[in-house]
Amino acid sequence: MSRQTGAKPCSAQLQFRSLLFVFVVFIGSTKSSRVGEVTDPPGPATEEVESYKRYYNFVELTRRLKSLARSYPHIADLSSVGRSVEGRELWVMRITKDLRAEAPGKPKFKYVGNMHGDETVSRQVLVYLIEYLLSRYGDDRRVTDLVNNTDIYIMPSMNPDGFERSVEGDCNGNAGGRNNAKDIDLNRSFPDQFGTEDVNEDDAPELTAMMKWIVENKFVLSGNLHGGTVVASYPFDDSASHVRYGFYSLSPDDALFRYLARVYAENNPVMSTGEPKCEGDPGETFKDGITNGASWYDVPGGMQDFNYLQGNCMEITMELSCCKYPPATQLHVEWNNNLQSLLAYMEKVHIGVRGFVKEALTGTPVSGADIMVAGINHNVSTGRFGDYYRLLLPGVYNVTATVPGCAPMTEVGVQVMAGKATELNFTLTPLRDVGVGPSTAPYTTLSATTGPTSAGSGSSTDSAVLGPGLPGTGTLVPEPQPLQPEEFRHHHYSDMELFLQRFSMLYPSITRLYSIGKSVQDRQLWVMEISDNPGEHEEGEPEFKYIGNMHGNEVVGRELLLNLIEYLCRNYGSDPEATYLINTTRIHIMPSMNPDGYEVSLEGDVSGYQGRNNSNNFDLNRNFPDQFKTIGEPRQPETIAVMNWARNYPFVLSANLHGGSLVVNYPFDDDPDGVTRYSASPDDAVFKMVSSAYAKENPLMSKGHPCVDIKEYPDEYFQDGVTNGANWYNVPGGMQDWNYMNTNCFEVTIELGCVKYPHAEELPQYWEQNRRSLLQFIHQVHRGAKGMVTDSKDGTGIPNATITVDKIHHSITTNKAGDYWRLLVPGPYHLTASAEGYTSVDTYVTVPQEGVEQVDFKLTRIHLNPNEEDLQSFIKQLSTSPDLDRLIPDTTTSSSFRYHGYKEMSEFLRGLKLNFPKITALRRLGQSVEFRAIWALEISNKPEEPEPNEPKIRFVAGIHGNAPVGTELLLEFATYLCINYGKNAAITRLINETRIVILPSINPDGRERARERDCTSTEGMANAAGKDLDTDFFGNVSQRATEPQLETRAVMDLIQEKSFTLSVALDGGSVLVTYPYDKPVQPVENESTLRYLATVYANNHPTMYLGDAGCRNNSQMGNIPEGVLRAAEMHSHMGSMKDFSVDFGHCPEITVYTSCCLFPSSDQLPSLWAQNRKSLLSMLVEVHKGVRGVVRDKTGKPIAGAMIVLNGGVRVFTVEGGYFHVLLAPGVHKIEAIAEGYQQQRQEVVVLSNEAARFVTIEFDMDNSIFGLPRELVVAAAAAAMTALAITACIIWCVCSAKSNREKDGFHRLRQHGDDYDDEIHLTSVGSKKSLLSHEFQDESESDEDTLLSCLLNLLVVMALSPVSSPLGWDTKGTRMVLGRDMSLVWHINDNAQLDLNLRKQARQLENELDLKLVSFSKLCTSYSSSRDGRRGDSSDTTPLLNNSTQDRMFETMSVEIEQLLAKLTGVNDKMAEYTSTPGVTSLNAALMHTLQRHRDILQDYTHEFHKTKSNFLAVREREDLLGSVRKDIETYKSGSGVNNRRTELFLKEHEHLRNSDRLIEDTISIAMATKENMTSQRGMLKSIQSRVNTLANRFPAINSLIQRINLRKRRDSLILGGVIGICTIILLLYAFH
Repeated sequence: MSRQTGAKPCSAQLQFRSLLFVFVVFIGSTKSSRVGEVTDPPGPATEEVESYKRYYNFVELTRRLKSLARSYPHIADLSSVGRSVEGRELWVMRITKDLRAEAPGKPKFKYVGNMHGDETVSRQVLVYLIEYLLSRYGDDRRVTDLVNNTDIYIMPSMNPDGFERSVEGDCNGNAGGRNNAKDIDLNRSFPDQFGTEDVNEDDAPELTAMMKWIVENKFVLSGNLHGGTVVASYPFDDSASHVRYGFYSLSPDDALFRYLARVYAENNPVMSTGEPKCEGDPGETFKDGITNGASWYDVPGGMQDFNYLQGNCMEITMELSCCKYPPATQLHVEWNNNLQSLLAYMEKVHIGVRGFVKEALTGTPVSGADIMVAGINHNVSTGRFGDYYRLLLPGVYNVTATVPGCAPMTEVGVQVMAGKATELNFTLTPLRDVGVGPSTAPYTTLSATTGPTSAGSGSSTDSAVLGPGLPGTGTLVPEPQPLQPEEFRHHHYSDMELFLQRFSMLYPSITRLYSIGKSVQDRQLWVMEISDNPGEHEEGEPEFKYIGNMHGNEVVGRELLLNLIEYLCRNYGSDPEATYLINTTRIHIMPSMNPDGYEVSLEGDVSGYQGRNNSNNFDLNRNFPDQFKTIGEPRQPETIAVMNWARNYPFVLSANLHGGSLVVNYPFDDDPDGVTRYSASPDDAVFKMVSSAYAKENPLMSKGHPCVDIKEYPDEYFQDGVTNGANWYNVPGGMQDWNYMNTNCFEVTIELGCVKYPHAEELPQYWEQNRRSLLQFIHQVHRGAKGMVTDSKDGTGIPNATITVDKIHHSITTNKAGDYWRLLVPGPYHLTASAEGYTSVDTYVTVPQEGVEQVDFKLTRIHLNPNEEDLQSFIKQLSTSPDLDRLIPDTTTSSSFRYHGYKEMSEFLRGLKLNFPKITALRRLGQSVEFRAIWALEISNKPEEPEPNEPKIRFVAGIHGNAPVGTELLLEFATYLCINYGKNAAITRLINETRIVILPSINPDGRERARERDCTSTEGMANAAGKDLDTDFFGNVSQRATEPQLETRAVMDLIQEKSFTLSVALDGGSVLVTYPYDKPVQPVENESTLRYLATVYANNHPTMYLGDAGCRNNSQMGNIPEGVLRAAEMHSHMGSMKDFSVDFGHCPEITVYTSCCLFPSSDQLPSLWAQNRKSLLSMLVEVHKGVRGVVRDKTGKPIAGAMIVLNGGVRVFTVEGGYFHVLLAPGVHKIEAIAEGYQQQRQEVVVLSNEAARFVTIEFDMDNSIFGLPRELVVAAAAAAMTALAITACIIWCVCSAKSNREKDGFHRLRQHGDDYDDEIHLTSVGSKKSLLSHEFQDESESDEDTLLSCLLNLLVVMALSPVSSPLGWDTKGTRMVLGRDMSLVWHINDNAQLDLNLRKQARQLENELDLKLVSFSKLCTSYSSSRDGRRGDSSDTTPLLNNSTQDRMFETMSVEIEQLLAKLTGVNDKMAEYTSTPGVTSLNAALMHTLQRHRDILQDYTHEFHKTKSNFLAVREREDLLGSVRKDIETYKSGSGVNNRRTELFLKEHEHLRNSDRLIEDTISIAMATKENMTSQRGMLKSIQSRVNTLANRFPAINSLIQRINLRKRRDSLILGGVIGICTIILLLYAFH
């Protein structure tokens, strides 16, 4: 009954297929035999003796082969597999002991020769081999063993038609005959894995016959013999990128192929040397005489790749001779060279493993079963007798046999020895009661989900199958169990690193080890990728990640992830579930996010904190940007690395493994109010679904009582083992919320156990508890809806399209290929796909209970103008890798590569200008130190005309003269563009739409000193002045110690034109791309864009994107994510060209390091050009992306110089015509446009990775507001205010004039004594002796307030000298103040006061004159030495105007004048002293004594300064006189020796002038600072006086009343002034509006 309801046994399923296959083979062999029955050509019937001295034409070849077949009928059989275009048979000689149609147990081997008709050595050698095997059978043990145990097929000529057209002696194939009669190259026409080779069957019947022969006969090993050089070439023959030279295209069996190729080469005396020394290329070498086919040169549609991928057969290609069709006299030599190689290679068909696959129930052979070897992503299949042969190198392997309908069988630890193959037979058991049909994948799904369940997790019928015995007996046998991890222990960092590297090397076909960055202590953050195509995002395949050990002391996740890596790798190909997950999912596993914290953690830690944080003591799970709270802590390197990683990969689902509890925690992790409560995300149902999937498979977790034995959490309970994060406790800055809010990835946090760092012996228990959960959680990535969003017109994918789900407020975006995954719980949904520039499309979909629903969207582009639409289509087409790949073989390039010295380079550039004058312009930017020109070549359709609307790209090389590869690549690139202009439509369009500027060599002087093959030398790195030019680009004068080098200045001027959109610099010494900044601590505002541009270049390079530079001389060797690095991480320094370009040229620049060797040999240039050509072209495409547009006002007038601010940081400026173009990473960006006099404009734009820049028009409105008010109102108010100020000034002048003429009031006369206070201020302000700036702060005029203040000061003095109790009053005339009733103190203002005033004015005047004279005197002394230097030089414009004799006279004159002034000032001071000693004066005004002392101090300072300066001058003059004779001797020697150092002298003189100026500036600044201090002191004095006046006013009512009267008068004046201003304002407003 079970057989009727279940699947058929695997034998029953395959019996019909086997019978059909036997029938087809029988019919094919019958037909072949009939074709072979042709009439023998006339000739002798007896066997001829081989002479090895002539070629056989087709008739002779046929006669010879038939003769041999007749002579050895027991071991030889001649047949034809088909016919050529011209009807010639494709003869095959089969040689084996048993000539039955086909017998099991013998591996099939074949040799094919003469595939290219003019490569004839192979044709004759194979005829000789046939004769050798047949004639020596039975006599030669080696030959006998080969024939007895091997089924040998030899085809001497696959292209007999081509041979008949070839000419003997044609070594280079110039006479024709290479292709078949329809001119088809048979070795370019087979189906290719990387492209479609469409060849008409009628044009290549040879091809059809060969493919049928290969597929029908399961050959094990093969050799394809050619000519033209001497080497053994192995698969793959081409690559996806079809790089012409130098790209190593790795096959899964690469090690085996290299071994087989070496076997042939080592037995060939010429091939083994690796130096064929062929006439066409005598320098060509091959290490060990072998080469990877694609690395030699790309051959799409080759036969050896077809054999490997479609025919179960390992094949290599042997090139036997340098000459394709050598003279027949050479045949004997070629035969001797190749005999041993041919035999040794045939013998290798017997290595590896071999055996039979049978069905367990009936013992029937199983044909078509797949034989899989773990770690090698290439399977072979069994023949019709169930036999298989799998070639393997010696080692230990896990081998699996699998076929639909049967349980797979795995043999673990199969030992393969050198020599004879290991026999390994398989017996496959049919599956019962499992829904497996013919269309099922090559493994059995045992559950309704996406993969099998383990024993015990399903029903009994799911976990058991019928065992051996009679059908229907019901005997149960256990299901084969997957392999478990072999050891459980804690792995410290170095141990973990070795573990990952070991599994990466053991399973290279399904793993890729890479680093996403470094920790604080420079430990790598390793990630292991596990997929059937590692390193590649497959369209429609979801990406998944696990992260462990985020908290360093929570280690269970770290160890479980290492166990999971081992489990997946070891069970791939044998366990259906592991195989399914790897084949359908791109899995990324990061065992440790916090390796630093782990290293300080302690085993046995239950709930501690040691090691939890990183080495900067920051909790990494509180360090991510948060939606509800601002995270103030600095972002840590580990956090930044994970954020960049998550942005760069299209992850769909993720889990973060922690410890300390036992629960699955899902978003949100915190709450807007910071309260512990349920914080649901829009996808709360999805998070519950995936969390429950993990928890249900863990029996302890699903109970919900995690840590009953831990005293800290006795009552903790989680229903079903899951919880909302914020409902448990708030975690602001968590990683899972950041993933959900900022990427397409849904992440949960899994707490794996209550003990954070358990002992190692407990780890197996943790693995057993979590193994099923870890696998089941990966299955959850295959839930919901998936599909493609494509352009309805051209079918290309649309990146960054938005997928929204109705009623779920969380959208996702498509990947760059246009594919998306949207996790959803089962049910009906309304989905909408939208993209910038397209009309939205919506649809209804029902997500099934299990699996995923495919939903594709086709969007229609919104109408664009024809020109823009055409450009969009063109750029979009070239943005896809296949189209850019196809562009390369369709274009012409030069083939002669060599290094060009400066002279040759200059002539080369002139040649391009002369040969392509319409598209090139040659410009001299400047010159080097040694007077070599710095050239710039512009390539454009209008090179002499400005086209500001076109993007402009700059290619720069040779900044380091010892790395000239970039120079040669740019010269070749320029040639490539020019030659293909007008011939290739794409190149022509790129040149027409782009302005390309090429600077091939910035440092030509250094290049002339560098030497070829010098890979690490620094000779030539710097320019002729010894300066590394990449440290000489400084924009700020304050940062520069010296003037820029001539080369630097030339390039800086070009950069500062600010018209470039992108710059690419080429350098050497590694294989990677760097982006700004080189400065060690400079923040990068637009890092995403700069990194994106660098990634584009690396991704189009065949090896750079792998991130493994492989340079022995480079400390950055390997492990560089995507081959892209911030420049400061490689070598931080100041003054780099790329930093200057970004900061001052507003142009992003990347630096490409093209080769590990700084100056490799010239024979490496072709491969380097092939590697970089596509990347260089991709930059021409990339420069058209981003955002471009025009800025203009409402009238349409373009606005040049407007500032465009991107995302609030990066700034660019519009050029002539108002155009701007800026490159941006794909995504949404904010643009702000700012121009003086206009209102600020804002826009939001979407940048797509595969589309040209969208044209944006920004229109400015006039900014009619000032300070937020209308412009008209502000202008009118300003005019009114100015008028009012003018009127007010006139009124005040009139009032002051009137007051100055009144001398009737007693207090008015007191203002004359205000000079005392003025004198205090003046003396304080000039207290710096030689102040140049103090006079700016002096005001000799006095206001009414000054008069009042002077009066009050004198009053204070009187009060200080009189008793406090004395009443104060005024006489009736108001001219004197009376102190007491009996005493009076009368101040006679017009007598003694006037004398004192005159003396002080004279003193101040003399002091000012002395101050100026002393400054001039000091300048004269300072310039004396430089004038002596100037007099020694020749007469020129650099010679000082004053010579020393003039200065001496000026010195004497100024000395006399200063001495006279000092004498006058002394006399004035003496008179002032006499005045103060006058009886009564001293007692009346104590301030006079203070004033006199200040004047004396100033006199003393000036006298000291004068004598000091004078003595300094005399000392300098004496020194100059002493040194004069020495200088004259030196000058005499120079003139006598003919040395012209005029330039040096001029530089020295100019340097001295600069030093003097610098000293003067410093003196001036010090004086200004001193003056500032004096003003501060004056301010303090004024405040003190004010406080004293206030005290005095409070003590004396009369003074208080006086002040009040003054205030009343001021208020009255204010009212009058306000009225006048108001009236004027009203009048102006009436005038403005009417």
